[in-house]
Parts: sequence; structure tokens; C-alpha cells
Amino acid sequence: MSTITHRLPQKRHLVTELPGPKSVALAERRQAAVPAGLGSGVPVYAVDGDGGVLVDVDGNSLIDLGSGIAVTTVGASNAAVADAVAAQAHHLIHTCFLVTPYEGYVAVAEKLNELTPGDHEKRTALFNSGAEAVENAVKVARVATGRDAVVAFDHAYHGRTNLTMALTAKSVPYKHNFGPFAPEVYRMPMSYPYRDPLGDDGVAAARRAITAIGTQIGADGVAAVIVEPIQGEGGFVVPAPGFLPTLAQWCRANGIVFVADEVQSGFCRTGDWFACEHEGVVPDIVTTAKGIAGGMPLAGVTGRAELMDAVHPGGLGGTYSGNPVACAAALAAIDQMETLDLCARARAIGEIATSSLTATAALLAADGREVIGDIRGRGGMIAVELVRPGTSEPAPDLAKAVAAGALARGLVILTCGTYGNVIRLLPPLVIDDALLREGLAILGEVLAESA
Repeated sequence: MSTITHRLPQKRHLVTELPGPKSVALAERRQAAVPAGLGSGVPVYAVDGDGGVLVDVDGNSLIDLGSGIAVTTVGASNAAVADAVAAQAHHLIHTCFLVTPYEGYVAVAEKLNELTPGDHEKRTALFNSGAEAVENAVKVARVATGRDAVVAFDHAYHGRTNLTMALTAKSVPYKHNFGPFAPEVYRMPMSYPYRDPLGDDGVAAARRAITAIGTQIGADGVAAVIVEPIQGEGGFVVPAPGFLPTLAQWCRANGIVFVADEVQSGFCRTGDWFACEHEGVVPDIVTTAKGIAGGMPLAGVTGRAELMDAVHPGGLGGTYSGNPVACAAALAAIDQMETLDLCARARAIGEIATSSLTATAALLAADGREVIGDIRGRGGMIAVELVRPGTSEPAPDLAKAVAAGALARGLVILTCGTYGNVIRLLPPLVIDDALLREGLAILGEVLAESA
């Protein structure tokens, strides 16, 4: 990674217990003003962030291994992104692209057409969130194919709108009591090597799903198959080799739109610009968001020109979609990813994290505490699946205890997984080695104590 100068000291520094008194006071205000349905995993209130640190209202400096769920890839206040946002805001904060278009939108579309896999002709439409991107990808696929059915997978997460809740697998907290959901959504078995009887045979796992699709729907009724190349909320599940290519080839042979949901895994996160590149998969449509704009709300749907152009004029868009300030942030963030070679940096982070976690697992196992069932992921998207000692039974209480213990020491980590038993690491890709290693050391200590 090229040298980057951080505005804030890149060190952990605690001046109060966590949460501190000012965070506690804000929590009391929040209780009276914000609905209970909005939960927060970390009970501290942030006021600043840079590189690999977050600073809370009490002046505590925390190591950030969450990146706002893979959003602040280039840091929470990257100077180049901040400057681009300020410059744009001084001229044009908003005008709807559907009314008066502007160059920034076109420039972001051009960049996404260039960066996403495949050398075919592409088009890009911009939106505000990952869920919007997914929903619009489905709209495009249905119009382009004239079919209705959409296939998603076990452990999938695609959003919180009505249609994307239907695509999402996990009920609590995402779907519980929010139905009825959009129809013509079908769920198929995923390749989850740690828990799948087929293990590392991705081709067989894909054929299992294809057989089920044929039985339940029929290929000629399917508009789209949508899959996360590495599943996010479902537990950072990395499908076995061959699963994605086999699915993509079958979709192509049957006129089905293959949609790669790269909302969490895109933009250098896994060591490639997009996770599907790892096996050379070229999707028909790619959905993006999160890391795209350095923290500003923006999302994209990039697809084959003939698919994207199939939608009638006025069929896509929204008032804020592709906002000028968000577009300026995206162009600056992508430039930072290229300049700093954050793909290479993600791969280095993955090597450091995997090595540290493997050593921790070995130490725990030697002591008879085999609570780390699986270490998986790619690049800066690494997970630890926690289980009850000596079994594969999920241990969600242990995951909660580890996250709480890490926070008490000034380390922000996230949990996820269908069974709530996965610790996920999503550090900003601009974190320095010393801070990363310190965070991993803390995680190892907390795992040992909690186990």
C-alpha cells in the first residue's frame, strides 16, 4: 500500500470504561427519541474516525475492525473523499438526475462499467442503498426476460425492503412479523463447506441447486438467480470452488440473468475489485453499494447493455439516486482504492488475520477448548465461526461474549451468521499493520478468556 498520512493518531487509547458517561447520556436521549427497532451493536457514540480508529464522545480511541459494515474501506474521513464532498457541496448539493442531469453521475457509471467483470458493453444505474440496487436488478431481469421467478439461497442477505426481505433468508431480526412478502421468490441450498455434506465439492453443490430449481420452478420460468459471491450477514460463507462458475454457466445456457450481489464484498474488500473475479465469474448484473463512496450513500446496478436498456424510459431512478455529492465521493474513493492499491492491501490483511486466528485456534485446541470451528473469508473479509467445544453446534452466546469483551478493551468487531455465532472482521483497508495486529491480539485474548 502506498504511504498514507492519517489525521488522527493510529492507536487505541481508553480514558473511561465503555460505554463512557457521555455515551450513556446519549443512550438515554436516544431511548426517548429513536424507536427500539433500531438496534446498535456497539453502545458507544462516535464523533470522529480516521484510518483504523474510531473516537467516541468520551474521548476513547477504539480500534475499528468493522468499517461501518464494510463501508469505510478508505477510512471514515479519508481526506481526498472529504475534499471532494466539500468541493461538490459548494456548487451543487442536489438536483435530481431525472430532471437535470450532471456529469458526476455519468462519470461514476463509466467507472463502474470499466471496473466490473467482463469486457462486454455495459450500462449502470445509480441508487441509494444496497437493497435498492438489488430490487432494481430484479426489475431489470424481469423486464428483460419476461419471466417472474427469482432464485436466492440459504443464508442470503439482500436487504430490508419488502422484495429484498423475501430474498433474505434469516427471519429474526430481518423478516419477523413483516410479511406477507413479495411472491415468486424461491430459496435454494447454498454451498456452505463447513456445514454442507458436500463439503468442498462446489460443482456438486451447484448441481444440487440446479436440480431443485428445475423441480420447483423450471428453468424457463426463472428471471434471475441472485447470489452473494461471499455471503455477508449469513456468516461470510465462501462457497466451495466451482459453485459460482457452474451456476453462472447454467444461467447463461438457459437465458437466466445471473446477478452477483457484491454490496458487501465489492470494491477491493476480498483482494479483487469484486469477489466473483476470484473464479473468473462474469455476472450479467452486479449490484454494489457500501464501500463504493467512502461512506456516502450510493449504490449501483451494472449490467449487460441489452439487459439494462430493456427497461422503458422512466422505469428506473429516484429523487436522490446518484446524488451529486455522493457521486463526487465515489469518484474520489475509487481513485484512492486505485492509488493506494487496496486490492493488494486487502490480501495482506487477510494473510495477517488468518495467520493470527489460526494460531489462536491452535492454542485453544491444545488446551481442550476447541471453540473455533472454522476460519474463512478472503482478503479483508474474514470470519471466525464459534461452536461449542468439540462439536459443530453453533455458540451464539460465546460470539456475543467475545464482542462485548473486545469492546471493553477498545476493539470494535461485528457478529453475524444465520445462527448468530460468527465473528466477522472488516477492517478499513487503510489500517496499518501495527494497529491490525494489536486488534487481533486483543481478539485472541478475549477468545481465550471467553472460551
